[in-house]
Amino acid sequence: MNKLELISALKNEANISKSDAAKVIQIFFGSMADAMAKGERVEIRGLCSFFVKNYKSYTGRNPKTGAKVTIQPKKLPFFKCGKELKERVDY
Repeated sequence: MNKLELISALKNEANISKSDAAKVIQIFFGSMADAMAKGERVEIRGLCSFFVKNYKSYTGRNPKTGAKVTIQPKKLPFFKCGKELKERVDY
């Protein structure tokens, strides 16, 4: 399911206009992204949680040349599936 399909499903289920449904989806995902950008954890009970992992700097290798390269510290978003979602998918 992509964003447009999600908007369409919300429009049909809630009997609202497509523009209102798009606005709700935009607010929802925008709020999640803003919270994660601040380093906060986003948890939707029964579905999943999103969090940011911090990685320290390390020495890696350029696969093309084999030269040593220093990898800068970084933050990456992660998704963790909830117990209820696991059970629903794995019926």
